[in-house]
Amino acid sequence: MENRSEVNEFILIGLTDVRELQAPLFVMFTFIYLITLVGNLGIVALIFWDSRLHTPMYFFLSNLSLVDFGYSSAVTPKVMAGLLTGDKVISYDGCAAQFFFFVAFVTTESFLLASMAYDRHAAIRKPLHYATTMTSTVCAFLASGAYIYSFLTSCIVIGSMFSLSFCRSNIIHHFFCDILPLLDLSCSDIHITESLVFILASLNTFFPFLVIFTSYLLIFITILRIHSSEGRQKAFSTCASHLTSVSIFYGTVIYMYLQPSSSHSMDTDKIASVFYTMVIPMLNPLVYSLRNKEVKIAFRKAMRGQ
Repeated sequence: MENRSEVNEFILIGLTDVRELQAPLFVMFTFIYLITLVGNLGIVALIFWDSRLHTPMYFFLSNLSLVDFGYSSAVTPKVMAGLLTGDKVISYDGCAAQFFFFVAFVTTESFLLASMAYDRHAAIRKPLHYATTMTSTVCAFLASGAYIYSFLTSCIVIGSMFSLSFCRSNIIHHFFCDILPLLDLSCSDIHITESLVFILASLNTFFPFLVIFTSYLLIFITILRIHSSEGRQKAFSTCASHLTSVSIFYGTVIYMYLQPSSSHSMDTDKIASVFYTMVIPMLNPLVYSLRNKEVKIAFRKAMRGQ
């Protein structure tokens, strides 16, 4: 690109310059990443291995686990390497690749969570028609549509972002190549890119959130009509894990990307970024494995080799 002659590499400031914190942070992030790796890939393997988990809900869960592993892997290993070696340089192409995969996987997660809400809506609202509503074709369409749309969106964003000229500085005041720190480095007119990013971020956040909100509103109305307390509890339990993941994910994303730029503080943004790039991908498999009886049973049987 044209601006390759201006900036060939970036320097990531990272989380902290305090040397005494480098080793503890490295140990902590390594521990988090290992749990993320084992937890998410373990859920994918468990769902693939146990035929009783070959249902729409677990199909989407396996895709969610892959996406969590994907966007954590786009960021965390580089952060760990920087803490271990002190090398905070990332190439221009490396920065673009990191940015591309992070945006693509985060957007995919948003739409997968919406698909999971629709699945729960179909299961609770019309259980007799569930098998004909959530067919394998419908599930494949929803999942593949989420991936295709998200990667196309990421192509548009990265094309707009990396067509800018970065001539002010090559120092990124963050621990990975994120939207706002990159925009701060540009000496081009960023209004079009900024507007595009805001529109896409709003669309990719509020449309899935609207699907989730509507689905759960109808679910709650249905649950309240159930006369049996045992039946209500069972219906609530099937939604608990998904609602927990939705609350954590959307709460953090809305805080990060849908507030005015003047309200942002780089230090608080870094803390929030650690949460959604590293902690959320670790929490999702824990949430689903600890709160889901079928996953627990499948895991125990897998450990016994049954």
